[in-house]
Amino acid sequence: MRRFPLFFIPGDGSYGIQPVFVEDLADLAVEGVYSKENYVIDAVGPDSYTFKEFVKLIGERVGAKRILISVPPRLALFAAQFLSLFMKDVILTPEEVDGLMGNLLVSKEPARAKTAFKDWLNNNQETVGVKYASEMQRHYL
Repeated sequence: MRRFPLFFIPGDGSYGIQPVFVEDLADLAVEGVYSKENYVIDAVGPDSYTFKEFVKLIGERVGAKRILISVPPRLALFAAQFLSLFMKDVILTPEEVDGLMGNLLVSKEPARAKTAFKDWLNNNQETVGVKYASEMQRHYL
């Protein structure tokens, strides 16, 4: 968002997202290791947004309000894959688009993580998106 004047939203952006703070996720994993029970939980934070609200919030907090353009999901994927060629990275996958559009990033269960995304973003707004984090470098190089 800091580098491009506009941002493509796959579909209408009404599907949900419930971000989780990585340290909260680690705490949940540690709890699971020490539990004598076998269980499956949804690891989600207390804040729930539509994807469009989520993108707007990030743009506002980092001082990069952008034009948000709703496009068909496959067009958003195609645009991301085109940019991926120049970035030498994977920006968005078909599985990620399907997960978003299928509303798989929200839970009907109570939030297990404690850190509110708004609070985290307020504390980190100066550094969010300043340095590009490459998926390929982080996982494969």
